[in-house]
Amino acid sequence: MPWSETSVMDNWMAFIAACERGEEPISHLCARYGISRRCGSKWLERYRDAGLFGLMERSRARHTQALATTPEIAAAVVALRERRPTWGPKKLLARLRADQLETSWPAASTVGDLLRRAGLSKARPLRRAGPLAAALVLDPWAANGSWSADFKGWFRTGDGVRCEPLTVTDGYSRYILCCEAVPRVTFAAIQPVLTRVFWAYGLPGALRTDNGNPFARRDGLGGLSQLSVWLLKLDVWPDRIAPRRPDMNGRHERMHRVLREDTASPPAASMLLQQRRFDDWRVDYNTYRPHEALGQRCPARLYAASERRYPEVIAAWSYPADHHVRKVVGDGHIIWRDRPVYLSAALRGETVGLARRDDGDWAVRFRGFDLAIVADAGGALKPLRLSRTPRLG
Repeated sequence: MPWSETSVMDNWMAFIAACERGEEPISHLCARYGISRRCGSKWLERYRDAGLFGLMERSRARHTQALATTPEIAAAVVALRERRPTWGPKKLLARLRADQLETSWPAASTVGDLLRRAGLSKARPLRRAGPLAAALVLDPWAANGSWSADFKGWFRTGDGVRCEPLTVTDGYSRYILCCEAVPRVTFAAIQPVLTRVFWAYGLPGALRTDNGNPFARRDGLGGLSQLSVWLLKLDVWPDRIAPRRPDMNGRHERMHRVLREDTASPPAASMLLQQRRFDDWRVDYNTYRPHEALGQRCPARLYAASERRYPEVIAAWSYPADHHVRKVVGDGHIIWRDRPVYLSAALRGETVGLARRDDGDWAVRFRGFDLAIVADAGGALKPLRLSRTPRLG
């Protein structure tokens, strides 16, 4: 049994006396007194070095403070934290190290203790992790492989004007390509904004969005909207996340949280001043703010414009000779075998191709994308989830 607290000195003395008499090997005596061989050897060594004084309990505090944070380092950390109240210890250290390479900075845990002592940090409640979406979406392996677009959510500026910023980011580098308030959440309002972004940075391989307006529509084939049809004509894949799964666009959602904290809490006095905040913040986010997921580098270090340039004129699409070409007219239908077949209002004025499948039915294609299947018998239409087909033209 371990020694009881009330007789610890008596037991030490009895153990030491037995060791000095050499009654039994030390390992046997340690077992008899219920202590480990390491503990017994330590106390025996202390007794032989300092006598009874060596058996007194010693302080476990450090004898030196060689690694204590200097006042200059503490002041630099506190000053940066006051300018960046939403940054944690790791981000603060990454920025300080980048700005002052010659300084030896403390560990992140030390910075966290310093912030708590200064009253600049408090514990956050633990968040329960939601279902992982990593298996449902593909991470871009290079810049411009996939962009994300969304609306931050509207709020009112100080003069009561509704502000709803459209944001576009590169999925690989987290580089913010656009943060611009739009008057309305419509294709007509955001197409000029996206056009400017495409002119400035080129075309991505895909644009990841949610299923809301104007990115998608519930009626029509494949959720096509005017915006997604325009993207398809530019050969940009409209990569829509699953309904009610914002975690599938988690990087973009996390950026929106920073956007709200840094630019809209509280909002600016007017729309003009709010847009200036957005513009300044975008530069800061891209070039100054370190990102842990990027190895504490800034997005501008990893981003380069796309080599796919925005075309001045979108080239017409040529379907192979074995396709039956039809023009989408009226409310969004084609005439197939002397009867109207509704596709989507978003396709009005476009041409689609129908190709015979191995099972005898017909695949309805818009450029290089399968939209639906028309049954050979009866002409019933079966919508498909939007998918890319081999290049046809």
